[in-house]
Amino acid sequence: QVQLVESGGGLVQPGGSLRLSCAASGRFLSINTMGWYRQAPGKERELVAATTSGGDSNYADSVKGRFTISRDIGKKTVYLQMNSLKPEDTAVYYCNANVTMLYTRLKTANWGQGTQVTVSS
Repeated sequence: QVQLVESGGGLVQPGGSLRLSCAASGRFLSINTMGWYRQAPGKERELVAATTSGGDSNYADSVKGRFTISRDIGKKTVYLQMNSLKPEDTAVYYCNANVTMLYTRLKTANWGQGTQVTVSS
C-alpha cells in the first residue's frame, strides 16, 4: 500500500505564489514518476507537471514558465512551486506517484487526497 500526503494549498491573490509538497510512504521498491494533476469544477482532471526518476520533467503548456516541479528522492517527496498564479489555476491539486511494489514488482499508480488551491482577490 502506498500513501501520498499533500500539503501547501490555500488561498492566494493573483500574481502570488504557493508551494505544494507530496510525501510518499509505503512498501514499494522504487518510485518511477511523480507528478501533479489538477481538477477544476466541471472540468476533467489534467496533468500539471510530472518528473521521472531520471530527472526529466514535463509541464502543461498553461503553466510553463510559472510552475516548477522538483523532487527529493531521499525524502520521497515531490514539490510544485507555483508562481505568478492566475484565477484559472484554481483547482484541487492531486499528487500522483507511479511506483514499483516491493514484493510483487507490479507497477501501480497512486493518488493523494487532493489539496485546494484558490487564486482570488
